[in-house]
Amino acid sequence: MLDPADIGKVLVVTAHPDDIDFGGAGTIAAFVDRGVEVVYLLATSGDAGGFDRTVNAEHMAEIRHAEQVAAAKQVGVTDVRNLGYPDGMLEPTLALRRDIARVIRQVRPDLVITSTPERNYARIGPSHPDHRAVGGATLDAVYPDARNPYAFPELLNDEGLEAWTVREVWLIGSPSPNHYVDITTTVDRKLAALRAHETQTGHMPDLEKMVKTFLANHAIQAGLPEGSFAEAFLVVPTG
Repeated sequence: MLDPADIGKVLVVTAHPDDIDFGGAGTIAAFVDRGVEVVYLLATSGDAGGFDRTVNAEHMAEIRHAEQVAAAKQVGVTDVRNLGYPDGMLEPTLALRRDIARVIRQVRPDLVITSTPERNYARIGPSHPDHRAVGGATLDAVYPDARNPYAFPELLNDEGLEAWTVREVWLIGSPSPNHYVDITTTVDRKLAALRAHETQTGHMPDLEKMVKTFLANHAIQAGLPEGSFAEAFLVVPTG
């Protein structure tokens, strides 16, 4: 596993606005506090999210982009990118792999964080088809696409993007996590980021209790002291 001191850049690749905030905003806040550069890449516009049926898909996408920018600000992230694929229709295609590989070569991160491509039978939420699609495509973009100069040659020949090897991947929502990050000092910023997603969390009066209960259970699994909170990941070496 990477030494935290060796992580200078992190790329977070998720399907929807709010995915990273539910899965890892406390960890991102801790990275930013240490001076790590973090970039968010959203695969979809989030146009199929929300509960207000008077809002059309185009306007919903605009709202959710603004919510993600506001949420990112809560944890110190200013670079938020969006590939604009339709929400709810994501597939791990060659086109999606190329688009993610492009951003990997642009950002040149040490660590990539993305959703697990596994189906979680214990808890269905992480198994949204878009989550699994972006996780699979991102893993394929990490290996072999981004590191192989012969993969998607137009990225090098037309855009000048040299191959790049990501050193490690952390998966959100895995049914078998093997790494826990203590976010006790950043949990309030995670909650602030989640509240910024008004279309997704505004109907949840018990949001704080729900989130803290979930994070406290992770802390117990990690062996942290009582009163701690943690986020969970499956670490995937790329070497």
